[in-house]
Amino acid sequence: MKGIKWLLLTTVVIIFGVAVTSYFWLRLSLPLYQGEYPAAVANPVNLDRDALGYLSVSAADRNDAAYGMGFAHAQERFFQMDLARRSASGTLAELFGERALATDIERRRHRFAERAATTLTEFSAADLQILSAYSRGVNDGLASLASVPFEYHLLGADAMPWQETDSILVIYNMYLELQGKMGRDEYAMTVLRQAIPESWFQFLQQHSSDWQAAIDNSEVTPVSLPDAPYPEVLRAAGPCIECTPKDSADLGSNNMAVMGRLTSHGKAIVANDMHLTIRAPGTWYKVQLNWRQDNEWQQVTGLSLAGAPAIVVGSNGHIAWGFTNSTADWHDLIKLQLSEDGKSYLTEHGWQPLQNHYETIKIKGAEDYSLQLQETQWGPFINYGEHTFALRWVAYDNNAVNFNLLKLETTRTTEQALALGAITGIPTQNLLVADKDGNIGWTPLGPLPGRQVTDWDTAQDWSDGSNFWSANLSSEQYPRIYNPEAGVLWTANARSVGGEAYRLLGNGGYDLGARGQQIRNNLLNKGQLDEQAMHQIQLDNRALFLGRWQQLLLDVLTPEVTAEHQLAEYRLLLSQSSRYAAADDIGYTLVQQFRQQTIELLFAPLSALLEQQGSRSANLKFSLETPAWAMLQARRTDTLPAGFSDWSQLLVKAVLDSKQQLEQQHGSLQDSRWGRQNQAKIRHPLSSAIPLIGDWLNMPASEFAGDRHMPRVQLPSFGQSQRMVVAPGHEQDGILTIPAGQSGHPLSPFYRADHQYWLNEVALPFLPGPKKYQLRLVPDA
Repeated sequence: MKGIKWLLLTTVVIIFGVAVTSYFWLRLSLPLYQGEYPAAVANPVNLDRDALGYLSVSAADRNDAAYGMGFAHAQERFFQMDLARRSASGTLAELFGERALATDIERRRHRFAERAATTLTEFSAADLQILSAYSRGVNDGLASLASVPFEYHLLGADAMPWQETDSILVIYNMYLELQGKMGRDEYAMTVLRQAIPESWFQFLQQHSSDWQAAIDNSEVTPVSLPDAPYPEVLRAAGPCIECTPKDSADLGSNNMAVMGRLTSHGKAIVANDMHLTIRAPGTWYKVQLNWRQDNEWQQVTGLSLAGAPAIVVGSNGHIAWGFTNSTADWHDLIKLQLSEDGKSYLTEHGWQPLQNHYETIKIKGAEDYSLQLQETQWGPFINYGEHTFALRWVAYDNNAVNFNLLKLETTRTTEQALALGAITGIPTQNLLVADKDGNIGWTPLGPLPGRQVTDWDTAQDWSDGSNFWSANLSSEQYPRIYNPEAGVLWTANARSVGGEAYRLLGNGGYDLGARGQQIRNNLLNKGQLDEQAMHQIQLDNRALFLGRWQQLLLDVLTPEVTAEHQLAEYRLLLSQSSRYAAADDIGYTLVQQFRQQTIELLFAPLSALLEQQGSRSANLKFSLETPAWAMLQARRTDTLPAGFSDWSQLLVKAVLDSKQQLEQQHGSLQDSRWGRQNQAKIRHPLSSAIPLIGDWLNMPASEFAGDRHMPRVQLPSFGQSQRMVVAPGHEQDGILTIPAGQSGHPLSPFYRADHQYWLNEVALPFLPGPKKYQLRLVPDA
């Protein structure tokens, strides 16, 4: 007994010792927040932080402001910055070993490291100065830490210095995140088009006429079910590993703008919540930059992306702006005609040799991996299924990345901001902008290629020269909307425009439109709007999209069906639903799972078809909701999957299967509230690799309200990566909230500082609060 007590005491002492040692080891890489630090600046730079770590940089000029922001980014987020540059350049295996090799091989085909070096040579002198100052700030911020960020100790790796090209790689990484389908969508569409009659292809791939809310008021006409029989290949599922079909694009971001004539204070307002994968720390870093330019004090406030010296979205007191991903068509998949020896491909100028590029991937703990890349004049050589293609992507153009986004910082009017669309090098976004005089506008911000391609949605042969991309569109050719008659604008990753504007943008897998429609109706029906009203629209989790599915489910649950399958409790819980995606709502879970299971039963054969050809239903450019609902309304026997004799049989099976899945997952229907189904998984990238204390790095496993197809998009690790509402010139009433916190260091007071506010819908101020910490960067003699 005495021995056991000594063993327990020794264990406790060891654990305590490890904890104390770990604490002091972690403190070595904790950022310096107060005092003075000698720095490579021309004049003193103040880095002020409020109680939540919101950064204010004050400098004599824009270069020193960039230095200060780079210094702070490195203090708080260097490891995350490193992951972004490595993701784009294909060097993750240097940190993570062979587990990252497949990702590095896939990323190397884009040769972004080489492209970044070329792009840098085309920057203006002014932008180069800002970029150089930012990079010096990053490296000095890293050097200011007593020890490198803790992640490098855990990985047994070095923190490599920041180069000017690395900031370009960070933007290329956003191309990968926002436009990363790499032609998989066009391959899936090609497979489908070749497998079924054209009438059925047109029916399946139509834009939704039920859920549309284009900002130019354009409408699409529904495509009716064809008279021809349903294709047999879409009725009988062949063998497949994963036959669960998925919607092409459920997710994205929200943006709203309201003219001054509709607001309580007469100022135009922009509200923006960008939807991305949510990690700890998050994507965005709150910062205000203050500097003098041409004897005038400049101030711009908003969100920065660690790794780049720009304010991405925010306000400069004259204009405010926000983004949603355009979800337009940025790739073309090109059918290649190869020579018999496979070394050449046919072009309009005859046979051309494939260009070979040789690269070496360094792998932690293993031998280097030699990689041969092949490329055509259009882009890299790529295989899908058993077929060979080339990939044409706007990200490969020389003007895909530049720093003209910085021009928004000093732009004064909405019209001036709209003119920046054609010259800005970022993954093309829907820009909504408002100015202090009450004007608002929309335009694509980023490159738009001039295109002559027979069909943008399927792979085409470019060998005879009839299909090609020309120079990017000029500013005069860009579609724009300025001060619409209704006084409001919105974008939500669905089709935003029709007609000629749509023909310039194409379809990259638009969202269904339910979110956009709900936002539009909120804006038009709320009367006079202010910042708090806009914030409430961002938080709107009414389940309008699922309303018709709930009614369908109630109709399926006839007294006979309810009694036969013992579904009385199920039907009661369904009838008690609040029709919100609320954390405590069980009925919402039942409807959501019923819809998902119904679509799975209907389109499992389609998924099998695509899988057999090396693709997936998630890559299709259309949502399965539109054809599914039309087929449900028509209830034609020939459109039933094999194995079902009538539609009632299919729908009852969807009820029973979805009920069984929930009971297996949660134990009972009573425990199947939406919050358990939608529980937070906001994690640090290394938490799963750290025994015992790894979970400490993660945010709490909170139960989320919100879902797809509603303004409050929120899934376990994807959703509103920020909520911003601001009127230029009226920033004191603005709102800015992020998940997790400013810092990537778990001992920082800012690691979780914003999270509870974001989680509990608290509208934090847009402007930084009172100064609590000040680090003064002074010129190093």
